Amino acid sequence: MKKMLIKKHQYWAFVLPALLFIVLIIALPFLIGIYYSFTDSNGLRASFIGLKNYQILFRDVIFLQSLWLTVKFSVVSVLLINLFGLTFALIVTSSDNRFNKALRTIFFMPNLIGGILLGFIWQFIFTSAFKAIASSLNISFFNGWLSDPSTGFWGIVILFVWQMSGYIMLIYVSFLNAIPQNTIQAARLDGANKWQTLLFIKLPQLAPAFTISLFLTLANSFKLYEQNLALTNGGPYRSTEMISMYIYNTAFVNFQQGYAQAAGIILFLCVTLISFLQLALSRRREK
Repeated sequence: MKKMLIKKHQYWAFVLPALLFIVLIIALPFLIGIYYSFTDSNGLRASFIGLKNYQILFRDVIFLQSLWLTVKFSVVSVLLINLFGLTFALIVTSSDNRFNKALRTIFFMPNLIGGILLGFIWQFIFTSAFKAIASSLNISFFNGWLSDPSTGFWGIVILFVWQMSGYIMLIYVSFLNAIPQNTIQAARLDGANKWQTLLFIKLPQLAPAFTISLFLTLANSFKLYEQNLALTNGGPYRSTEMISMYIYNTAFVNFQQGYAQAAGIILFLCVTLISFLQLALSRRREK
C-alpha cells in the first residue's frame, strides 16, 4: 500500500509541473481571451458589449479580405509544400543518388533561418535581384514584384514553400525508410518498374505521413506572421495582410484589443474546424 502511495506521489510530481504550465500559460489566457472578445477593451479599460465585436467583424471588409487571403494562401501552400517535400524525400532516399546526405542538408537548411531574416532575404531577392534581371533582360514581369497585390501574394507563397519543404521532407523520409525493403524487392521481381513501385507500394504506405504533413503545413500557414511582416508588411494597401497580421495590427497598432480577440477566436474556430475535417478525411482514407 505504501509503495502504491509513493508511486502516486511520484506520478503527480512529474505531471503537476506540466499541468500547471498548460493551465497557466495556455488554458487560462485562452479563457481570458474569450471573455475579452465580448468587451471593448483597449488595453487599459474594458466594458462588456456582448456580441457586438462579432457582428461588426462579419461586416468588416478588411477582416474578411485577410481571412480569405489566409485561406487561399493555406490551400496553395499546403499543396505545394507537400508536393516539393515528397519530391525531395524521393530524391534523397533514392539508391541511385550518391549525394543524399548533402542534398538533405541543402533542402532542410532554409527551415533553420528565422522568419524575419528569411523575409528580408527574399525582400532583397524580389526587389533588388529581380529588378536587376528585369533591367538586363528587359522583362517587365520581374519589375515591382512586391508592389503588386497578385505577385505580392505569390512572393509570400514562394518564401513559405521554400522554408517549409525541407522540414516536411524529413517526415516523408522517415516513413519511406520504414517501408520494408523486401516488399519493394518483391514488387520489382514481379516486374514492377520505379513508377509502379512508387504508385502502388510506396504512396499507399505514406498515408499517415500525408496526414501529419497536411496538418503541420495547414497550422503553420494559418499562423504565418513574421514572414508576412518582413516581406510585404501587408502591403500594398493591406492587399497581402494575412489574418495574424490583421489581428496584431488591430490589437497593438489600433489598440482595439477586444475586437482583435474576437477576430482571434474566429480564426481559432476556423482552424479547428478545418483540422477536424482534414483528420476525419485522412483517417477514412487510411482505413
